[in-house]
Amino acid sequence: MLDLTGELKQTGSLNNNIIIAMSQYQTPSKDIVPFDQKIAFGAGTLTLNLLPASIAIFATYLIVAFGMDPLLAGIVGALPRLLDAITDPIMGFITDNTRSKWGRRRPYIMAGAFASGIIFSLMWQLDAANSETYTFWYFLTMSLLFTLGNTMYATPLVGLGYELTSDYNERTRIMAFSQFIGQIAWMIVPWIWVLVPSDLFADQGEGVRQLSIVVGVVCTSLGILPAIFCKGIESSRIENTKDLSMKEIGNNFMEVLRNIVTAFKNTQFLRLCLATFLIFNGFQLVSTFSYFIILFHMFGGSTDAAGTWPAWFGTMSAVASAFVVIPIVTWMANKWGKRNAFLISTSISIVGYLLRWYGFSPENPYLMFLPIPLFAFGIGGLFTVMMSMTADVCDLDELNNGMPRKEGTFGAIYWLMVKLGQALALFLGGVVLKLSGFEAGAEIQTVEAMTNLRLADIFITSGTAAIAIFIMWGYNITERRAHEIKEQLVARRGEL
Repeated sequence: MLDLTGELKQTGSLNNNIIIAMSQYQTPSKDIVPFDQKIAFGAGTLTLNLLPASIAIFATYLIVAFGMDPLLAGIVGALPRLLDAITDPIMGFITDNTRSKWGRRRPYIMAGAFASGIIFSLMWQLDAANSETYTFWYFLTMSLLFTLGNTMYATPLVGLGYELTSDYNERTRIMAFSQFIGQIAWMIVPWIWVLVPSDLFADQGEGVRQLSIVVGVVCTSLGILPAIFCKGIESSRIENTKDLSMKEIGNNFMEVLRNIVTAFKNTQFLRLCLATFLIFNGFQLVSTFSYFIILFHMFGGSTDAAGTWPAWFGTMSAVASAFVVIPIVTWMANKWGKRNAFLISTSISIVGYLLRWYGFSPENPYLMFLPIPLFAFGIGGLFTVMMSMTADVCDLDELNNGMPRKEGTFGAIYWLMVKLGQALALFLGGVVLKLSGFEAGAEIQTVEAMTNLRLADIFITSGTAAIAIFIMWGYNITERRAHEIKEQLVARRGEL
């Protein structure tokens, strides 16, 4: 359990001082990451966003194009995340303990980029003529394979990002820049809703099959860039690494379990994981609801009348995150601290979520854009500061537990929370659709079903965000504390 009361007593006065003072530290030139590496890491982050964003959009066509029951669609989307629960920490351990002339992360990033892109394309080669049972098992099998390939890519990439610099503020700038690039995915992907039913394809199933290939090729092309250009910590500089040979597989498995236990004993890291799980899960759970609400509540089920409105809604949300939210949150984090930036941005997002009730108006469709600049602070602020804070936690872990540094393990566990959130969201999304009275395949939905869906849309997101604020209130790695940790590490083992 989290000792919220105790930590609040210890950190309250310090955080009050931090919130009124500009950062007193200047980033040394040696800790500034070159622009080409920032671009390459941003391309990797774009890939990390493009894949789940596309899955969320294409998943709606499991129901409307390939005839799968909403509950089955939720189950088939959630089950592969259970595999993630096993493979992510294992991959984190492997990449933390790898020794090669290409470094600890880059070989896996290269291989994972190809595996993710190819299998993603194959995963959506479905046909409405196939039985629901065949579609279920084919999609489930390919999803499991995709999970393995994506784990090989995502886990070392996240670990690489954490070790690009050891500077408190430069970490925030790197994550902010990469999240800015990553938002391009959310600007583009909503237009799949426009392209799939268009005259470009014979039917919606053909649209899904062809566009999934395009997404796969783009993800592979972008995904390999961090492996080519980014430079992490040289594996030769990391001490106490484990032997990854087959004869040590039993001992290594036990070490993975010990690393997981150690990570969750870190109270600050546990806070980051729980808050991310709540906010991302709440957002993902309702992410497809906006399409159904726009289509059926605002335009009576007419795809012609709805036109490009769903796509513009998704695109403008990403534009607001990239050009408004991320710069503001980065400024707040550098001035008032990462924790305070998170609390403020999440509070703003709750107001935006509640305003969605009035934004989805059949009388004035333009009102749907009104709450976007506010609720965009939820996801936009989350990953900008949370990934930077996780890098700070890796320093704290090395201080407390020594080498090897565990960026891969902490990154794997952190992103496991994201993936489990996505899995639970896909499953619960199907459950909520079912409970709301939504009928798959129906041309018109009842007023009661749409009211239930709209209520779920605002209360799920605002509720999970509020709980996340409570959890993060006691987070206590301030800028001052982060610099103290870094100084102690440099004194102990020198610069890495």
